[in-house]
Amino acid sequence: QHLDAHGLILKQGTIVDATIINAPSSTKNRQRQRDPDMHQPRKGKQWFFGMKAHIGVDANTGVIHSLITTPANRHDVTQAGELLHGDEEYVFGDSGYQGVDKREEHEDREVEWHIAMKPGKRKVITPKISCL
Repeated sequence: QHLDAHGLILKQGTIVDATIINAPSSTKNRQRQRDPDMHQPRKGKQWFFGMKAHIGVDANTGVIHSLITTPANRHDVTQAGELLHGDEEYVFGDSGYQGVDKREEHEDREVEWHIAMKPGKRKVITPKISCL
């Protein structure tokens, strides 16, 4: 009861997201090598070098309950299962998590996925909606 009164009990929902943590791509160090845990992904038309922080947050309280770091070229959807605490009824995510509900590792989860559409898909359906 004490934890619940202070908003520290995990509820039914989780918000998942990832962010790129930039790192210097320079090899001007003692080993004259790049950090092997850092990788170079492209986001849109821009290239980055670094790693990703994948975060799971309670949808009601905003309390972070999961944090995973991966090389930056690892796709968001591959880490979704690790970001859930297990008692969720629903999960919210951006378009990087498209298709998460169809992945084999989530077949047995009784979770309602609320994932944003990719921008290209939104453009395709917008004219149809405006005609109504």
